[in-house]
Amino acid sequence: MATALSNKVLTETFGADTGAALWAKRAVLVIAGVMLLAISAKIAVPMWPVPITMGTFAVLTLGAAYGPRLGLATIAAYMLVGVMGFDVFAGSSAEAHGLTYMMGGTGGYLVGYVLATVALGAFARAGWDRSAPKMAAAMLVGNALIYVPGLIWLGMLYGFDKPILAWGLTPFLIGDAVKLALAAVLLPAAWKLVGRARG
Repeated sequence: MATALSNKVLTETFGADTGAALWAKRAVLVIAGVMLLAISAKIAVPMWPVPITMGTFAVLTLGAAYGPRLGLATIAAYMLVGVMGFDVFAGSSAEAHGLTYMMGGTGGYLVGYVLATVALGAFARAGWDRSAPKMAAAMLVGNALIYVPGLIWLGMLYGFDKPILAWGLTPFLIGDAVKLALAAVLLPAAWKLVGRARG
């Protein structure tokens, strides 16, 4: 069983794995993933100093569960839905949406979402999602991949002489630590359930 699952990500442990049925499963997973990302982006849990938004948590855990290729297809589809003007991002609304919104202050973070999804998928493919410490390390890397382009883009838009870190990083660190801990427990626990089901 361990050998059979050694190179798989979570979504590859169930359902079809060949032929047309596999492509149908992937299509369903992409649609479900886009819906999950859109819903999670709108969830804000009260927290100090700012509410915890669940969008980044969904991006990182989806990347780990889907793997790099399916994760990339899903996050690309999510971005396409956003480009088309649908209200699928944390700060978007009926009045602020589409490409105009995506090129605003949030643009760099959205680029980071794509990078982080692929990175978490690659870490999961290497088995890091089966260990809490390794999953925590992967989440740290994923968060860095979101913040670096996000902060660079804020600096380019508003000037690097502005308090970029205070705007786009430090208020969110406590919430990110909570989400990191949650993901570090959740993904390995899911793998334990798979192991029991296959045992």
